[in-house]
Amino acid sequence: MSALHVSGTVLPDGSTRELWITDGRISFEPVPGAQTLATGGFLVPGLVDAHCHPGLGPRGAVPVEEAAEQAATDRDAGTLLIRDCGLPLDVRPLQARADLPTIIRCGRHLALPKRYIPGFAIELDDVALLPEAVAEQARDGDGWVKLVGDWIDRGEGDLAPLWPDDVLAEAVGVAHDLGARVTAHVFGEAALPGLINAGIDCLEHGTALNPDQLAELARRDVALVPTLINIENFPGIADQATKYPTYAAHMRALHAGVADMVSSAVEAGVRVFAGTDAGGMVAHGLIADEVEALHRAGMTREQALASASWAAREWLGHPGIEDGAPADLIVYPADPREDLAVLRHPSHIVLRGTVFG
Repeated sequence: MSALHVSGTVLPDGSTRELWITDGRISFEPVPGAQTLATGGFLVPGLVDAHCHPGLGPRGAVPVEEAAEQAATDRDAGTLLIRDCGLPLDVRPLQARADLPTIIRCGRHLALPKRYIPGFAIELDDVALLPEAVAEQARDGDGWVKLVGDWIDRGEGDLAPLWPDDVLAEAVGVAHDLGARVTAHVFGEAALPGLINAGIDCLEHGTALNPDQLAELARRDVALVPTLINIENFPGIADQATKYPTYAAHMRALHAGVADMVSSAVEAGVRVFAGTDAGGMVAHGLIADEVEALHRAGMTREQALASASWAAREWLGHPGIEDGAPADLIVYPADPREDLAVLRHPSHIVLRGTVFG
C-alpha cells in the first residue's frame, strides 16, 4: 500500500494541517514519496451509525453475502464505524474484511415470545432467564448487549414492558460485571422507569422520554440514539394496526412528539447519537438523512455532525483523526458544519488507509 498525503481543515478542532497515511494509519510526520490525495478540503473522522443492522432483512437474517453488500452501502455513504445493535446473523466474517466498516457487535436481541418482530430476537420462555441470557450475550459480543424493553402486548392492545424491574436490574448488573454495556429498544412510557433505574447505558428510540427522565439520563450519562428516520415509519405502522386502536393512536402520538423530545434531550445535556436503524424497514446508506433529521429536531449542524462522527467515535472507544490512529476519515470539498448536504458528496472516503471513491 503506497503512502498518501492529505491536507485540509481537520474537524472538530478546525485546524489546518497536513497528514500522511501509511500502513493504514495516520501520521503527522512527513512520509517521503507519499502520493497527494487531496488538499484544501475538510477532513472528518469516519462517520458512525450507532444503530445499524448489517445482516438483517424484513424477515430476519439475510445471507452473509447480502450483509456484506449492506455494509458496503453504508461505507460508500461515509459510515466507517457501525454499532450493529442486535443481529440474528454472526457478522464476524464481515469484521474480518478490510474493505468493510468496523462493526461493534451487540449480539442477539433478547425478548419474550411474540413480543418482538419474528425472526429477530432470542425469545426467552421465562423473564427469570434474562440475567443468564445477558451474560451469554455479553461474553460473546463486543461490549454491548441489546434488550427489547417494550413492544405491543396484544392482550393489552398497547405497548407494554417485557421485564420486571428487579430482573432488569439484575441483568444490567450482570452485564456491567462482565464489562459490557446494555442498551434497550423502547418506544413507550411504561418501560422507561425500570430501564433507567436498572442502570441502562443507552436507550434506542426513547420516543416517550419526558423532561424529568431526560434530566435523569443526563445525570447518569445515559446515551440516546433516537433513530429519527425510522420513527417516520410510525404513522404507517399505526395505519396497519386496525385491530389495536389504542396502540395505533399511541404510535401516532409518539411520532408527533419525537422532535420536541430530541430538542429537550439536547437542551438537558443528554448525549444524543445518530443511528439509522438500517435493516428491515430502513435502507442502508442513509446516515446523512439521520444527521439532517437530528438538525431539524433541534441540534446545531455541528452537534448533529458530531453525533455521527467524532463524538460518537469517542463514546464507542474509537479515535478520530489522531497521530497513530487508524486512517478512517472522509474528505469533503466544503465545510459540512455549514451545510450538512455536503455529507452526500464526499471527495474521498478512506477506510484503514484504502481510498474508496
